[in-house]
Amino acid sequence: MTARRQSRPVRIGDVVVGGNAPISVQSMTKTDTRDTRATTDEVERLREAGCHIVRIAVPDMESARALADIRKVSRVPLVADIHFDYRLAIAALESGVEALRLNPGNIRRLEHLKEVVRHANDHAAPIRIGVNAGSIPADYRPDEPMDSRMVSLAMEQVAVLENLGFDLIKVSLKASDVLTTIGAYRLIADRIPYPLHLGVTEAGPPMTGAVRNSLGIGILLNEGIGDTIRVSLSGDSVQEVRVGRELLRSLGLMQSGPMIISCPTCGRTTLDVPGLAARTSDYLQKTELPLRVAIMGCVVNGPGECSHADIGIAGGEGKVALYRGGMFSRSVPVDQAFTALAIEIDGLIAAATDTQTDSRRQ
Repeated sequence: MTARRQSRPVRIGDVVVGGNAPISVQSMTKTDTRDTRATTDEVERLREAGCHIVRIAVPDMESARALADIRKVSRVPLVADIHFDYRLAIAALESGVEALRLNPGNIRRLEHLKEVVRHANDHAAPIRIGVNAGSIPADYRPDEPMDSRMVSLAMEQVAVLENLGFDLIKVSLKASDVLTTIGAYRLIADRIPYPLHLGVTEAGPPMTGAVRNSLGIGILLNEGIGDTIRVSLSGDSVQEVRVGRELLRSLGLMQSGPMIISCPTCGRTTLDVPGLAARTSDYLQKTELPLRVAIMGCVVNGPGECSHADIGIAGGEGKVALYRGGMFSRSVPVDQAFTALAIEIDGLIAAATDTQTDSRRQ
């Protein structure tokens, strides 16, 4: 992996983005912001899934004012997503959000943008310049490639904020096309000192979107580009967080949280690997321990993978071999495989909790 691009860090609530801070995972609520109960519940579900920053759409003044009630109970920093109306940005900041996402070009009058910047400075609230390929005017540099057009527009908007004396800036350059997205971030990476927010926008339903985001975001992160990510999926926002965290874990950029290793199954498989993997994945949502759990269908690769796992099972004839700490522990009937895994997981969680308690006492 290429050394990470150095950027100027900004703080969004208690989360640092850029510099040497860990890559953070973001998502966006999909509820009507005016429904504060539903939005608050979604924010909490995202937090429980491991989301570090949550963005909320603010299409009208009622939504902007609703943010005050949401902010009171949210346990993660909030970003207000603003378009066109500068008054919504100001109202959102007054409601307590920690950052803004806007496109300065959508706020047509300079005096209005100055007001937004003044309030953002007063609240020490970063602004993300969010350029999307789908919203670039058709007459803006039409003869240039899309990635170049995106970067040019972003640079113009960066200059506008800098000329207003504002430097709490993040930048995103998102397209639904993976290669366009990658090209845009590569072009801008050496041209600005600000953190980069990565994502492939309008990426599609869960499976398609997960693939496109993993390719676009993963390639850039492997090149050292990127400080925070949002996986966009047409589906449950919690899935966005899970995909994002798994992406970071797969690149060795996030050490917290469990990882499941499971085989694709074949004619030798003697247990329901997909079902066990799904149940175990749900069960592991209750812990942030970096557990490695192997669920293997037969004895070909099973023992080897289990020997590298904290907990593992490998299918056999009418039974499964259970491993703990890389060593064979015992055999259990196939229909008791999940129960045995759950007991071992609970044991490791309890042991880790006891260790942490002893450390605090000392």
